[in-house]
Amino acid sequence: MQKFAAACEAIGATTKKLVKTAMVADYLKSRTTAAAAVSAVFLSGRPFPAWEEATLQVGGRSLWRIVAEISGKEESELAAAYRRSGDLGAVAADVLSKRFGQGLDILDVDSAFRRIAMTPGPSPKATLVRDLLARATPLEAKYIVKIMTGDLRIGLKESLVEEAIAKAYPSTISEVRRANMLLGDTGETLLLAAESKLSDARMRLFHPLGFMLASPVESTKEGLSYGTEAAVEDKYDGIRAQAHIGGGEVRLFSRTRDEITESFPELPPALASLPQEAILDGEIVAWEYPATAAQVKVIVDEAFSAEGEHKAANLGRARPFSVLQQRLGRKKVTGNMLRDVPIAFLVFDVLSVNGDLMIDHPLRERAQFLDALLSAPRIATPSTPPGAQRPNQGLLLFESDAPDELVAERIIRAPVFRASSPEELEQLFVAARARGNEGLMIKDLNSPYTPGKRGKSWLKMKRELATLDVVVTAVEYGHGKRIGVLSDYTFAVWDTDEGRLVNIGKAYSGLTDMEIAEMTQWFLHHTIDDQGFRRVVEPKIVLEVAFNNMMRSDRHESGYALRFPRIVRLRPDKLAEDADTLERAHEIYEQQA
Repeated sequence: MQKFAAACEAIGATTKKLVKTAMVADYLKSRTTAAAAVSAVFLSGRPFPAWEEATLQVGGRSLWRIVAEISGKEESELAAAYRRSGDLGAVAADVLSKRFGQGLDILDVDSAFRRIAMTPGPSPKATLVRDLLARATPLEAKYIVKIMTGDLRIGLKESLVEEAIAKAYPSTISEVRRANMLLGDTGETLLLAAESKLSDARMRLFHPLGFMLASPVESTKEGLSYGTEAAVEDKYDGIRAQAHIGGGEVRLFSRTRDEITESFPELPPALASLPQEAILDGEIVAWEYPATAAQVKVIVDEAFSAEGEHKAANLGRARPFSVLQQRLGRKKVTGNMLRDVPIAFLVFDVLSVNGDLMIDHPLRERAQFLDALLSAPRIATPSTPPGAQRPNQGLLLFESDAPDELVAERIIRAPVFRASSPEELEQLFVAARARGNEGLMIKDLNSPYTPGKRGKSWLKMKRELATLDVVVTAVEYGHGKRIGVLSDYTFAVWDTDEGRLVNIGKAYSGLTDMEIAEMTQWFLHHTIDDQGFRRVVEPKIVLEVAFNNMMRSDRHESGYALRFPRIVRLRPDKLAEDADTLERAHEIYEQQA
């Protein structure tokens, strides 16, 4: 582990990507393949391969206490060390002492991580972590903590690790990247590369692939400027999800690749009825279903037309994200919640069918495969009648004697439109907003699916819900390039009934480096309570913040939270008493609903 830590120090000391890649390749070649495979995973910034479900479940606060206990240092000393580096791993290296007999093998660290993951309960886990760090040298402890927190911070992305594997075990970068994409395991990819067997890599079902990402556009004209043929869809404000279906099993993964199946128990039966193994991409939304039997069977045309708009509206409509939030993170969903917060899976892409990858096919072909898959006769399940047929887009089934309960299909083919002019695109945008959606997705029909990449093949066009003028109440030191500056701002609005500020959100993006540096000096001189990495400050600085959505939340005193808040600008022209109120926040919440 000492060699690994020393290599990380050297890699982090240079900013040149080619030099970093060469250093990683040289390090990997110097180790046994078993040690190199574990190292490749650790260098990717995680304790376990991406496909594995194992998690350490040891939080930063627990690690902080363990480091304090082993070092014997006071809280103030740890806080001072954290202010110098902004990194808990660096704090461990700074405060822990070197003793005789310390030193770990990297394979022992891997085994220890797996024991920690399998051990239930915070106290037994803490005991194992304490033993691991006590046996490590200070430099080893630094990188053990960094790996545990998923914050390696040596300027090394997984793509550079892939390039280093290709360099260390001669192969093409594309071969390595494709194998790692399919396997979700840089270690296993390295072992295949070492044996010149990268072509043996196969798609691992229930290992989520990276999601294709979209780039923002500001206008309808820009939205049609990157391609000649585009599909246009509503941009839904829900949870992006990847559904893996096969062998009678269905699992759902979020954009962060976390499994979310338990939060949506009504989706697996509907998805399991699909006649073929598949991986689907779509959006889970809280859904307001049609209320009458006359609205049950609906097909949306793949063309821009008034009739198509009417049919799209008859599918139902998405409810605000704040409604869906009630379903998130729940291991047990009650019957009342299933009834009060019904959901739908709006499917817009297919990544694999019967083990055959579809991502290299253009979108127009993937759309045809998806339509065929969703329209094929379903396998009988408790929620799907035998031989039931599904049209290409938007069929919903209800029991005729219980129209208020959805008993079958929760899967809706996301309606697709076309626009050939900025004016038509604007019409679609207005209609999407009228349906309660964020805006539009504009997709190049000739584009392949590129996991984890953001380009101009997929575009998103949306407009802010609103802005609030808020008062900064607390600040925190940043990470990475922002170590040493106070860049994370907690902010509040006025509760006029009680005459006090109540926190409503936190943001760290939007200001320039110069503005952050200037504000850091102001906050340092106007601190009310120095809590180490966090400071409560005099409530005098006013910001304008934008956000996508407002949600009910117990996380903040205000009872609300902002989704994707961004700092628009500093408002030196406003006094703290001029900031917005809790009443204004409530108005925005009601308007979006």
